[in-house]
Amino acid sequence: MTTMTIDRPAAGTATRRAGHREPGFLTAPFASRTWREQGYLALVLLLAPFAFTYAVFAVSLTAGIAVTVVGLVVSGGVVLGGRGWGGAYRGLARDLLDVDVQAPAPYVRPRGFWRTVGSLIGDATGWRALLFMVVTFPLSVLSFVVSVTFLATGLGALTYGIWYRFLPEQLGTDGELHRGAQFGPGYFVDTPPRIALAALAGLVLLFCWPWITRAFTLLFRVLTAGLLSPTRASLRVAELERSRTGTVDDADARLRSIERDLHDGTQARLVAVAMQLGEAREHLADGGDVTQAAELVETAHTSTKEALTELRELARGIHPPALDSGLTVALETLAARSPLPVTVDVDAGVEAHGRLAPAVESIAYFSVAELVTNAAKHARAAGVYVLVESVGGMVRIRVRDDGRGGARVVPPDGSGLRSGLAGLAERVRSVDGTFDLSSPVGGPTVVTVTLPSATSPSEPA
Repeated sequence: MTTMTIDRPAAGTATRRAGHREPGFLTAPFASRTWREQGYLALVLLLAPFAFTYAVFAVSLTAGIAVTVVGLVVSGGVVLGGRGWGGAYRGLARDLLDVDVQAPAPYVRPRGFWRTVGSLIGDATGWRALLFMVVTFPLSVLSFVVSVTFLATGLGALTYGIWYRFLPEQLGTDGELHRGAQFGPGYFVDTPPRIALAALAGLVLLFCWPWITRAFTLLFRVLTAGLLSPTRASLRVAELERSRTGTVDDADARLRSIERDLHDGTQARLVAVAMQLGEAREHLADGGDVTQAAELVETAHTSTKEALTELRELARGIHPPALDSGLTVALETLAARSPLPVTVDVDAGVEAHGRLAPAVESIAYFSVAELVTNAAKHARAAGVYVLVESVGGMVRIRVRDDGRGGARVVPPDGSGLRSGLAGLAERVRSVDGTFDLSSPVGGPTVVTVTLPSATSPSEPA
């Protein structure tokens, strides 16, 4: 079964890596995850002094020497270096905490010296990484100390009965010599009940240690996802750039297709018309056969009508005239012209508050047209069902055919070529829509397109 959903990722989220299992309470002290989390706390403690120093240096340098041009450049470079620290912390989280945090979009140097300096100093990703380094400095010290204290104390108390005999003797308040840990002026842990109680306390601490460690690493996970992942605005900008590129490529491909159709079809037919009319004129000018000249004119007339038909088809591919009367009429017209039976069901609520925005109408129409064409050409379908409905402030279009299935979205390979479904998905994403394809081998193929239901005022008749 082939299922693909194209949507935008959420900002500030972290995803678990595949194969992750939560250890139970009794197995937690021996689980590899617990020891990797402890290793993470140790490594971030080693990095914390250097990271904190770097962050403080970046702030002080920016405040101290930013009055000079050279200072601006150097400060901007230091801020940009925060991205490297962020990448290192994301790598630690990925390798030791099994958390994948999406990397922010790479820095792109703008044109112009002052714009470059401004983008360096104002790099939000770098500053957020510096903030992470400042915030995690006290957290790394506290988390490592508390975690290691629980671990070391638990292990020490659990094995106390073995090594307490090697402690030096001490004189107690009872006048006798004791070996063992001393609590208060006269309480020594050197009797079997007290040793057993210490072992029990150590066991409790040892089993609490993984969850204390996990609580601290959870804070690091939250901070990593919140400060070292791309912001919603940056994701939106990157998405718009990708969508714009795809839309421009799609528009360019359409223009080239129209150019080929005009050059190879309509233009060639009009050239033939001109030649036929010129030949007829020569026949008449030379006193030739009027019947033969009339046949040439008739042929030219037929060719002209065929050229007009081709031009109408090309114009319909750019903007279907049926869309002037609304999406419902356009889809019904499309169904009537389809080579296979198409059932169209449009919910009355879709256009209840006025016409949809022109861009949404156009994308909805061409989406259905592309999918119906695919069903007829490739899926060997006997029929297509189209449902258009309003759901939660969105327009949902569901196209189902009973063909052989196996359809898939082929992403661009860098050559500039893309499949029809890939271009359709790019169109849908250009208006913040979603594209979902379910096409198991053997069928049926169901494509669900969700578009924003922005409306435009209805035009007077």
